[in-house]
Amino acid sequence: MLLYVLVAFALFLCIVHYLINENENAQIIKKIPGPKDVFLIGNALEAMVNPVELFALRRKFAQKHNGIYRFWSYPRSVVNIYTPEDIEAVISSPKHNMKGPMYSFLKPWLWDGLLLSSGLKWHQRRKILTPAFHFNILRQFLTIMEENCSRMLNALEATEGKATDVISLLSEYTLNSICEKVIEDRKRYIKDHEGTDSEEVKAEDDTFMTKKKKKVAMLDLLILAKKDGHIDDVGIQEEVETFMFEGHDTTAGGLTFTLLLLAEHKQIQDKVYKEQEVIFEGSQRPSEIEDLSKMKYLECVIKESLRLYPPVPVISRTIGETLKLSNYTIPKGTMCNIHIYDLHRREVLFNDPLRFDPDRFLPENSVGRHPYAYIPFSAGPRNCIGQKFAMIEMKSALSGILRRFELEPVTRQADVVIPADLVLRTTQPVYINFKKRHTSL
Repeated sequence: MLLYVLVAFALFLCIVHYLINENENAQIIKKIPGPKDVFLIGNALEAMVNPVELFALRRKFAQKHNGIYRFWSYPRSVVNIYTPEDIEAVISSPKHNMKGPMYSFLKPWLWDGLLLSSGLKWHQRRKILTPAFHFNILRQFLTIMEENCSRMLNALEATEGKATDVISLLSEYTLNSICEKVIEDRKRYIKDHEGTDSEEVKAEDDTFMTKKKKKVAMLDLLILAKKDGHIDDVGIQEEVETFMFEGHDTTAGGLTFTLLLLAEHKQIQDKVYKEQEVIFEGSQRPSEIEDLSKMKYLECVIKESLRLYPPVPVISRTIGETLKLSNYTIPKGTMCNIHIYDLHRREVLFNDPLRFDPDRFLPENSVGRHPYAYIPFSAGPRNCIGQKFAMIEMKSALSGILRRFELEPVTRQADVVIPADLVLRTTQPVYINFKKRHTSL
């Protein structure tokens, strides 16, 4: 009797395996190279590792396969791509602009803001917010950035001679650059004028808010959109939370890895400093927007750092309709992970890809590069709306730091351990020595 039960159970498992792992969709997906399948559970065991092991596993698969590999475990089918042609086919088309399921854990925090929304809602929100990131608006934010940079430099002076954890320092800098306490200032202003004629307070408060307007450009646009019926209070909160998330850790991470690389590459650091000396002639004055536009080599340094260490190492989309990637058929509904980290480190795209070489981004060396070979801010319709803001912020911070300090390495690239996460980060602090400069080069 027991034997019959065991045989029946085994037969049942075989039927289940056939139904979930040998159906038409599964057969199409499993034509793509990938890890070896296990009976019934497919590739599920591959992902049952800690975040550090998972990050390393992705790199192993990327080296083993040629631009595309798959993951299958019912009901989830995932295709992973890291060639410019495949990436362009996915993210340049509005048909595939729905974010993948990997972002679902952000829903309770960001709700349905610009990062997570899709379709008409995403299009409307993007249209509302785009003017807030116009260059003429962004240049007004430079004053805020420079004020925060000055506070950061003063904090660094107190750490001279000591190994400094730059992650916490830069995280505070980027957070402050985004979170000007306008609302708190406004409340404090009203409180200080308690007992004053209400009309007088209102008039003076309007003047106060006009002066502060350059600091709340995005919020202004959202409030105007609310008056026109294009967004409600929940929508405003969604977009503020989204901007806080996207513009904080990502920029801090980009700055962290740039400083790490500059500390370890003294010759490149000196070249950046010489450029700063030409622009500022030894002055420690705050940067102006015209100064930032002259920082051509620093921009190459930032771009090369973002190539090696893209702040968002992987982005995900849901395939909206069947398409071909690397000559394989990808069914509608498949989750598509775009591995920016592996794309940027492909030998066929970047010679000696692990070497830190800012000259790659000199104009003459960028000619002919596939437009989707380098996408630290994503690309296509859903590219990062705040990429110009981030570049201004990074230039401002790096200019201030390098004009005042010489960077000496403590933590090195070889020491860095990275876990799988939505934003590229290290498992341990990144330490650098900041030695105050006393003479020009």
